[in-house]
Amino acid sequence: MANLPSSILVTGGAGFIGSALVRMLNETTDARVVTLDKLTYAGHRENLAGLAHPERHTFVHGDVCDRALCAAVLAEHRVEAVLHLAAESHVDRSIVGADAFVETNIVGTHRLVEAARAHFSALSAEGRARFRFVHVSTDEVYGSLAPNELPFTEKSPVRPNSPYAASKAAADHLVRAAHRTHGFPAILTNCSNNYGPRQMPEKLIPVVIERALARMSIPIYGDGLQVRDWIHVDDHCRALLRVLEAGRAGEVYNIGGDCERTNLALVRALCAALDHERPRADGAGYAAQIEHVADRPGHDRRYAISSAKLAHELGWRATTPFEQGLADTVRWYLANGAWLAAVSSAEHRAFMARQYGPHARSLT
Repeated sequence: MANLPSSILVTGGAGFIGSALVRMLNETTDARVVTLDKLTYAGHRENLAGLAHPERHTFVHGDVCDRALCAAVLAEHRVEAVLHLAAESHVDRSIVGADAFVETNIVGTHRLVEAARAHFSALSAEGRARFRFVHVSTDEVYGSLAPNELPFTEKSPVRPNSPYAASKAAADHLVRAAHRTHGFPAILTNCSNNYGPRQMPEKLIPVVIERALARMSIPIYGDGLQVRDWIHVDDHCRALLRVLEAGRAGEVYNIGGDCERTNLALVRALCAALDHERPRADGAGYAAQIEHVADRPGHDRRYAISSAKLAHELGWRATTPFEQGLADTVRWYLANGAWLAAVSSAEHRAFMARQYGPHARSLT
């Protein structure tokens, strides 16, 4: 990664994917990294504990909707690249209330882009040539696929079906417009479902682990045959760094794990991994706790994404075997109960109780 900038701003760097990215930058590069994070229910300083080189990391508590703060951070730290991950990302929360998604994902992206454009314009010619803004988005902006349809590509039409996906699609359009209208050196990425350590316990995999161990029902929406493409968070982060290093301004790169699984198959695989790592005392398998519940409104049936462009142009491919990555993830959660307790805020617990109650639904 010899071509990476020396000073990088990561927004949302205390969240699940953001903290994995900050850790990778800190451990494998010499870059100075600035994390800007609002520390909502999904962002926690605990995610950034124990960095290998803390002297090369600066944390700023703040909101991407604060344009003046964004401008000050960019200037003070002489930022040469932005990796924009700050976002509201939980579909169920967007169905209950979309306001926060519009504010953070759309308004926040707009204000950050405007601050970054002004910063970019003030750089030297050499600095402008080096500067990049990588906007991290989701495959959900493409909508849903039929069982026999080919995976999404960068040319697939944008057809979001949830308020979350719609807010991310709007943000994508704003970033693209900044490039097309102003020559702002932005790159967009759209990624499939991530999994791995430090994912908030409201998403499918950590929820299944937590509820299985608590001997609660493991709820699955509808028939559980909704299909998702899964990628380990470290593979996603390696892709983002490769895009930052060599991606072309104005381009879109899809990032997928080439690993389609139904929700039901994934949950059964998790139960089997838990059976191996921490068997129930009564000898029964955790799969006995699976319960099918009413489907989620507007639930997309299938996501699948092609990374062929990224592989062809930049030589990136996912390298973490799914079975290994899933087993490692289960072991991480089993070994890090203290982390789980630390990130389970009162707001998070209240939302889970209010939204899902004693028969909580699956959250993918």
